[in-house]
Amino acid sequence: MTVTNTQFPINLGAYKPLALNPTNPTLTDEQREILRANIQLCRDAIVLFTATGAARGVGGHTGGPYDTVPEVMILDAFFRGAADKFVPIFFDEAGHRAATQYLMATLQGELDADQLLHYREAHFALPGHPELKLTPGVKFSTGRLGHIWPYVNGVVLANPGKVVFCLGSDGSQQEGNDAEAARLAVAQHLNVKLIIDDNDVTIAGHPSKYLPGFTVAKTLQGHGLKVLEGDGEDLDDLYRRLCEAVNTPGPIALVNKRPMCPGIEGLEGSTHGHDVISVDLAIKYLESRGHTAAVECLKNIQKPKQTYTFVGSGDKWGANRNVFGEAVVDVLSRMSEAERKQNVKVIDSDLEGSCGLKKIHDTYPEIFISSGIMERGNFSAAAGFGMEEGKQGIFATFSAFLEMCISEITMARLNYSNVLCHFSHAGIDDMADNTCHFGINNMFADNGLDDGQATQLFFPADTNQMKACVEAVFFQPGLRFIFSTRSKVPNILDSNGKDFFGGDYKFTPGKDEVIREGTQGYIVSFGDALYRAVDAVERLKQEGLDVGLINKPTLNAIDEEAIAKVGKAPFVLVVEAFNRRTGLGSRFGSWLLERGFTPKYAHLGTHKEGCGGLWEQYPHQGIDPVSIMNKVKDLVK
Repeated sequence: MTVTNTQFPINLGAYKPLALNPTNPTLTDEQREILRANIQLCRDAIVLFTATGAARGVGGHTGGPYDTVPEVMILDAFFRGAADKFVPIFFDEAGHRAATQYLMATLQGELDADQLLHYREAHFALPGHPELKLTPGVKFSTGRLGHIWPYVNGVVLANPGKVVFCLGSDGSQQEGNDAEAARLAVAQHLNVKLIIDDNDVTIAGHPSKYLPGFTVAKTLQGHGLKVLEGDGEDLDDLYRRLCEAVNTPGPIALVNKRPMCPGIEGLEGSTHGHDVISVDLAIKYLESRGHTAAVECLKNIQKPKQTYTFVGSGDKWGANRNVFGEAVVDVLSRMSEAERKQNVKVIDSDLEGSCGLKKIHDTYPEIFISSGIMERGNFSAAAGFGMEEGKQGIFATFSAFLEMCISEITMARLNYSNVLCHFSHAGIDDMADNTCHFGINNMFADNGLDDGQATQLFFPADTNQMKACVEAVFFQPGLRFIFSTRSKVPNILDSNGKDFFGGDYKFTPGKDEVIREGTQGYIVSFGDALYRAVDAVERLKQEGLDVGLINKPTLNAIDEEAIAKVGKAPFVLVVEAFNRRTGLGSRFGSWLLERGFTPKYAHLGTHKEGCGGLWEQYPHQGIDPVSIMNKVKDLVK
């Protein structure tokens, strides 16, 4: 289908649909030139529309989709030239390569080209990880990194006689479930073809440096796959290898070597290429390609701003995910070097810059392990280190990945391990990656039995409380989970306008905190929902509704004094960004009833798929201050 567009400033109508028959492994001069032109066009387009994410402040990923354009163009030509031979879906287990799915949906006439200019923007159905039934032309949900190959094995089983492709990367191949997928594919002789972008770059570094014994090709060969390795930028060789894979029954992996972002000055070979290209580099690239209109488009994009003024909190906005690392360093600084080396081990899963561990790495590299994208194994290693009394394993990753570690958490508990865990990116705030990256099932970590080792879940509300929390729980035994958000949070103020968690404040695990007194009912909240709840409470008081607010920073401990206080009030409203089905609110009502308290009870939380963007996720879920106020008014009728 020919693409026409009037607003997208690169002419995607120049894309020339090409049909290729994989039984002929040699390109003609004309086919080669068409492929090269299509590759360049698509790479230019990807640079442009991913850079709109940088311009709007919603982030994104450029390097992965940019890298894999040559193989995607050949697959598209295969699907057009021998449709009955393939399942014509660009399955991809590197979920952040969203740009590939959106661009191909556009080239196939199912998505308007001008919509690409709203990449990752709120309410434009182009989230950071594609979602089935959300975006026109998207044929599957990529989900989290390294989760699709096992799924694709099932697609192969459902389509006997057809070839199914799965795009991958050296990062996604580090996930343990890919090893399981490989064994099944070989054992069942599944006709799955892995196409792996082996660019030696992940978020925090180069796999060849932090996993020096690991190679994608040798690992897959060890599982029994045939591996066809080559230069991903050598078009003729790439095409020949793809034809060989298609024409050879069974599981085959093409491992394509190339630098990250080949040909982009300032990004080629760099870890920065994993994320979204900066506006300046995108402009420089597009200017060199003669895309004047695209450059003007980027220059004219305005970054949306959150204009709501929150009352009850101050103007000191800080990132708790970074403060965690700073607070740990403060504790470690009071230990001798010998004591640190003997008793503390920090294990990263390629997210040190996002989870606050980089500060620890930079300050005390001798206790730091830069590891791969192997959350289950890395958590268990930290737990094993912390098996001995007095030793502490420290582990961190995104909250969404906590769900991947539940069995390992159980094993750590059964072995009475000491692990201090930091799960950042909790909740939904600033989550342009959208639903698959929501950290909303964090209460799953509390899955032990009443007579087992205690598990403590903490969600500090601001940077002051984060520091106090780390100080209070660092040397405690057992499993301690500290949550933080991707977004920054403001300092919480008391009713006199002073820092609530400032001065001589000490964090007490298990203790709820009265942020505001009230006579007509109480809101119970925590984390980044707290400052929004403070705002709602202050505004309700101005309207004559005397509502109180309780902070519950220890999520899974019952403070008997506090629950008796709120239980005797006319209503209790739990407000959280966690999943309505599994969060605090799903427990709190039972806790009240078990103690004979029967206030009116309601619960606001995340309950539907995301809308993309940043702060827009909160009103989308109905947990912003206005929504909180409206719910309170319903309860006091």
